[in-house]
Amino acid sequence: MNLSPILDASLPIQIHVATIVPAFLIGTWMIFASRKGSSMHRALGYLYLALMTVTSITALFIHETNAAGPFGWSWIHLFVPLSLFGVYGALVTARTHDVRGHRNSMLGVYFGGIVIAGGLAFMPGRIMHTIFFG
Repeated sequence: MNLSPILDASLPIQIHVATIVPAFLIGTWMIFASRKGSSMHRALGYLYLALMTVTSITALFIHETNAAGPFGWSWIHLFVPLSLFGVYGALVTARTHDVRGHRNSMLGVYFGGIVIAGGLAFMPGRIMHTIFFG
């Protein structure tokens, strides 16, 4: 593993990675191991949503030199509004005690914003691919 691509990357990319890694760890624990409804679950849930919000916003400042889309964005940026709407939905449904809606929103943010978008970040030519596979 070679971390120099991250260390040499722009500030938005560094912030993006610095927020998505703990969000992935917290999200995984929250889904698979936490006791739902506990004070720890609630506190980590707010932290997780804050991390995902920062991750989504920093993604808007990550541009590809060959991207054909507007503002230098690529198709992977479609996950930004999906993640932000998911964060909003998770907050609203938690505050209204809509357990099913909350679970669905949180799973959507986790699998859409982290698992799928994160998996795409490991495609050849991307920084994460370079870090892990050279």
